[in-house]
Amino acid sequence: MFILPSFTLGFMYANGEGVPEDHAEAVRWFRLAAEQGDAEAQYNLGVMYQTGSGAPQDYAEAVRLYRLAADQGYALAQNNLGFMYANGAGVPVDATEAMRWFTLAAEQGDAGAQTNLGFMYANGAAGQPDFVLAHMWSNLASAQGSELAQENKNLFEQRMTREEIAEAQRMSRERLEAHPPDGN
Repeated sequence: MFILPSFTLGFMYANGEGVPEDHAEAVRWFRLAAEQGDAEAQYNLGVMYQTGSGAPQDYAEAVRLYRLAADQGYALAQNNLGFMYANGAGVPVDATEAMRWFTLAAEQGDAGAQTNLGFMYANGAAGQPDFVLAHMWSNLASAQGSELAQENKNLFEQRMTREEIAEAQRMSRERLEAHPPDGN
């Protein structure tokens, strides 16, 4: 993957690497790369608009930028877009859209999205609560080191039968075998 020089400069300014930290300057450089279609720059610029860092806080603009990156398959943007729909930030609350975006990112192995998806299933965002799927996604995120996912999984187990826990663990193993982390 070719990294645009403007993205690199944006990253340097955003993190104060080799230059003074300057979020407004980071926004400028991320915008140049985002306009050239760079998904990572679109995502980073979306974060800056969502948080109001170097740019005015603008949830609608953050959603627009996340969608550009998410449509290119960028998992972090898909997760953030799911978060925006789940919380009604810049868009109306829409659990179906939130789950769609969380699922796309979770299937790519994004632990944050897996944690979010597990939470959504446990809370019945897809209809009735589904603790087997909630446990499975939380288990996958927990295996990547997510402490929140581990805590959620432990809570879900309190509402599950031994058979349901075994089913969720089987599904987790099958998913890991079919989709090993880091594409191994």
